[in-house]
Amino acid sequence: MFKLKENYFLRVKKHSPTRFWINNPIPGEADKAIAVGAIGCTTNPTYAMKQILIDDEKDYVLHVVDEVIKDIKDNNEACNLIQQRLVKRILDKFFPLYKKNPGKEGFVSIQGNPFADDNPDYIVNEALQYRKLGKNFIAKIPATKAGLKALENLIPENMPIIITEVMGIAQAVYTCEVYQRVSKECGKHPPLYLTHITGIFDDHLRNVVKRDNIDISPDILWQAGCILARKQYKIFKEREYFGTMLGGGARGLHHFTEMVGSEMHITINWIGTADKLIEADPPVVYRMFNPAPQEVVDELLEKIPDFRRAYMEEGLSVDEFEDFGPVALFRDSFVKGWTYMLKIIKERREKIS
Repeated sequence: MFKLKENYFLRVKKHSPTRFWINNPIPGEADKAIAVGAIGCTTNPTYAMKQILIDDEKDYVLHVVDEVIKDIKDNNEACNLIQQRLVKRILDKFFPLYKKNPGKEGFVSIQGNPFADDNPDYIVNEALQYRKLGKNFIAKIPATKAGLKALENLIPENMPIIITEVMGIAQAVYTCEVYQRVSKECGKHPPLYLTHITGIFDDHLRNVVKRDNIDISPDILWQAGCILARKQYKIFKEREYFGTMLGGGARGLHHFTEMVGSEMHITINWIGTADKLIEADPPVVYRMFNPAPQEVVDELLEKIPDFRRAYMEEGLSVDEFEDFGPVALFRDSFVKGWTYMLKIIKERREKIS
């Protein structure tokens, strides 16, 4: 008898070590993602803005805004609390996965105020505050000088951590070395997820190519983020660094499918990526270990300086992490989301005053 085929993500989970996370979901999307095999969830500082722009969620978000601003006078503090209350719904949905497999599945991340990204003490205090929301909370902090200083203080707290905004090999190696050193000193080994933000990196390179009128084939440019992810993964495994690589910032289906076969976890949006992969239902094929031709890598290295800076292990100093082009591009989206919510908070205060 013909057996109904399982959906794409369940087959990926069955036939490969690659795992699926969902990014910035509304509650209904979280339910769908869990049903098709998602084991974790990421959110970022655009979360509240994205919720309020969805018709079915807008009234609820505005209700939360109005409730919070009754008691919280500082707008940034209010924005932070609004985000916590919205993400708490998602934490609760993923908690059964965490309860079944603690420390392995069911994590939900929160990343806080992007205007405080340069303040390690603030980042630490945010994470400690967020941890009160649930056992399956995981801190999400940037791979910048300030963020990595915060990492040093969060490891002794045994805080599960996602290091995000990783766009270059130097950031990945520096992060892993910090974790290895501090963990050895304090004896704590909290879960660590090390991102590579493939799609945002590709967006940045496309912007640079257009801005500088660089003559390079779109076929070559299409491969850039995945080439970098493969190199990061290879180093991660060869040096036996602790933790798990987490793909993020997907801007195409290939930012998932090209990583299949690895032990990576990959976080993607429901609309436009996860739903399209379920619809397309591609075969589960190991593609992670298919290297790009050397001439493709060489052309990227020769023609795009930011690719070289990202690709070479010594391409960035820790002081340059924060202002590296693709990192700044990603952070700008967070600032936009946070600023939007600050505007909503201000308008709601004026309405009820």
